[in-house]
This record gives sequence, structure tokens and C-alpha cells, in this order.
Amino acid sequence: MEYARILVSEMVPLTDLTQLSSPLVVLAPMSGVTDAPFRRLARRFGAPAVVSEMFASSLLAHGGKTNRRSLDFSAEAPLVVQLVGGEPEKMAEAARIAAEAGAAAIDVNMGCPAKKIAKSGGGAVLMREPERAAAIVSAVSAAVDLPVSVKIRLGWDDENRNAPEFARRMADAGARMVTVHGRTRDQLYSGIADWRAIAAVAEAVAVPVIANGDVCDLASARRALAESGAAGVMIGRAACGRPWLAGHVARGLATGEMPPEPDLAERETILIEHLDAMLAEYGAFAGLRAARKHVAWAIRGIDGAAAARERVFAAETVEETREAIADLFRRAMNHARSLAA
Repeated sequence: MEYARILVSEMVPLTDLTQLSSPLVVLAPMSGVTDAPFRRLARRFGAPAVVSEMFASSLLAHGGKTNRRSLDFSAEAPLVVQLVGGEPEKMAEAARIAAEAGAAAIDVNMGCPAKKIAKSGGGAVLMREPERAAAIVSAVSAAVDLPVSVKIRLGWDDENRNAPEFARRMADAGARMVTVHGRTRDQLYSGIADWRAIAAVAEAVAVPVIANGDVCDLASARRALAESGAAGVMIGRAACGRPWLAGHVARGLATGEMPPEPDLAERETILIEHLDAMLAEYGAFAGLRAARKHVAWAIRGIDGAAAARERVFAAETVEETREAIADLFRRAMNHARSLAA
């Protein structure tokens, strides 16, 4: 079965799957963001495909029982699990562990620009070593009976934009889908994503190509698809604080009209649900600290958000955090009602 068809037919929690068979909308893997609580919310709002945070192959392949117990995807199945690392054997073993834990597909991170990832031999540094990258894809593909994809960038820098040839090598090695972030590694997240450059990748390979970078709404998704010729789009940073975004964009591409943004009352309900899920996942101490950035993202644009954010980051208890959130939304809704009167 084709990779894109697996993602669409098995992951979309909507009744009419035929409308969303193409183009595909994927929620990007983001460290510290797309953990289980966020993924569950995104899928509830209709995200057609969701990718986990990246898991370091070295930790999974040689980790202890605690590491392996944390890999339980049964409640989220099907889920695409992203792995990062630079050694084919360790990546293959990590893929086997992920498959045993219930992964529906494996994505190999070859685009992360972080220096600490590069030091481990993984991420975007692999685009400078296509032979080793191909060996990783081949090893992972042989290790599991699951679809394997890769996530890459346009190249290491402007002088070394090798994405089309690199993607072809990965497809020949067994990759069944390629996601391309429309920036080089040197750009990090600066500048504007070059969707047109992704078109050369789409022309170079026979497998589906997904365009990533600066997709934030229905209009940008349409432009990315038109300029790249890709089979779908991946939404990353724009979804921070907006777990509904991938699902809304998918619905917009399928029907021609994107659902409206949640109103203030709905945003508060979603945020509290997210907070409760993080507390349940990590416990009060770690959950509060992990939730702070999500709260900050979720309240962006609301009058009084800066002061509320300070309260949330200073809060030491769940009750203080809830009070800060409730006060912000109460004031914002009262202000909105007064303007409407």
C-alpha cells in the first residue's frame, strides 16, 4: 500500500475519507511540541497524519527499560514515529523497537539543523553524506515491514542544494515518501521557505513529496502545493498553540472552505483540556513546566496575554496556573461582549 494512502485511510478521524485522499496534510514532528497530549488533540480536530517528536536511535537501541516502556503507541495507533541518528545498525534496531511498540510508519530525520543532532551524525548533516544516508534508509527498510519516509532540507547551504539528487538516492534505498523543508540547513528557520525549489524534488522522484515550511493557513497551503507540485503539505510551527490547524487546513483543501478559528470560549476549553492532558501525562511538577510554552502560544493575540504569560511562568501550582488562564479569558470575553453591546 502506498505511504500516503496508509496515512490518509487509517489516520483521518473523519467520516468521508475520499474527500481527503489528496492532497495530504501532515502535522510536523516538533521536539517539545508534538508529544502525546498534543498529538491526541490534533487528531481529534481532524489532522490527517501526525508524526511523533523525534526519538534518538541511540537511546532506543541501547536504552534501558524506562526508555522502552515510554514507547507505547497502542493508544494512538496508527502513528508515524520519527527517528534520528547516524548509524544504520542503531537506526534499524530503533525502528524495530518502534514497530514493536505499535508504530504505523517510520520517518527518518535528515533535516534537523541543530548542532547537537549533527554531532550525533544525524539530522541535516546526512545531506552531506548521501551514501551513509542511503545506508540508513536501506537498513531501516529491511528491519521493519512498515513504510519508511525521510524528512530533508533543500541542502546544507546555498552552494550545496542537492535535494533532488539526494531524494532520488533515498527513494532508491527504500524511502516511500519524502518531506522537504524549503530552506537549507544554514538558513535554520530564517528567511522564506522556497516552495518552488521543492518542485525539482517532486520531479526527481516517483514517490510522494510533501512540502514543508511556512504553511500556516489555507491560502499558504494552496500556494505551497501549486508552487512545489507536491502531493501534500506539512504544517509545523504555525500549529504551536493551535492543535486544530492541520485538521482545519485539511478540511479547507478538501471542501474549499476552512473552518473558522475557535472563539475565545472554545480556545479556553481547548487550552484547559491540553493542560489537563499534560498534567496526566507528566505529573503536576513536570507537566506544569512542560505546559508553560503551550499556554504562551495558545494565548497569543489576546489582550492581556503578556501579563497572563508572566503569571503562568511564575506559577508554582496547578491552581495558580488555572487562575491565570481563567482571569485572562474572562477579561477578554467581557471586553468582547462590551464591544458588541
